[in-house]
Amino acid sequence: MKKASAIICAFNEEKTIEFVIRSANENYVVNDIIVVNDGSTDSTGQIIKSLKDRVAMTDIHFEKNKGKGYAMAIGIEKALNEIIVFIDADLSNLNQNHYYQLVDPIVGDLADMVLGQATETLINYGVNPFKSLTGERALLKKDILPIIDKMKQSRFGVETLINLYFQSQGKRIKYVMLKGLAHPTKFQKTTVIKASKQFVSEGQEIAITALNNYDLIIKSIRNLIIG
Repeated sequence: MKKASAIICAFNEEKTIEFVIRSANENYVVNDIIVVNDGSTDSTGQIIKSLKDRVAMTDIHFEKNKGKGYAMAIGIEKALNEIIVFIDADLSNLNQNHYYQLVDPIVGDLADMVLGQATETLINYGVNPFKSLTGERALLKKDILPIIDKMKQSRFGVETLINLYFQSQGKRIKYVMLKGLAHPTKFQKTTVIKASKQFVSEGQEIAITALNNYDLIIKSIRNLIIG
């Protein structure tokens, strides 16, 4: 089976970052790991560095937070393989089968992008309106390179940008349910006030990304009509 590059972007995920990195290192799907520490102020950076003597990986550390889009774009630039799988840094119960579910449809040419939905979430995964914004996704490096500069400016709107671009290009998108995978909400990770502020800020970034890429929305709608 073709191997994938795993890109893990982390911002203050000291509780889970070691587990997520080890999960990428201990499966047969991945042989190239890129970890981007996006300006963490907790011990995330130190934990990543402490794992280097046990895990072969490329680690990148930003002194200040540059946003998820920038971190993902830098990870893509460093990736050695054609197949890329993005993995959030705050997951629990991540296992080998989850990686296989994400990557196998790409290897088999059954999809151009695979979006994985964690089943253990606050919102029922079957009716989750935000499932297209998942951080667990696999795709080909060549398919995403054309928007890498836009990604660097998109911050938390990066998933919206990627989705719009792939839809505008008529790419095949497949959803898979990652059974048992746990993904906490912001309200589970921090205070209600902080979580609410993050939601507002991230919502604004998503809206700005959509507005800045109105042409992609038009192309996506046209593809739906034609298809």
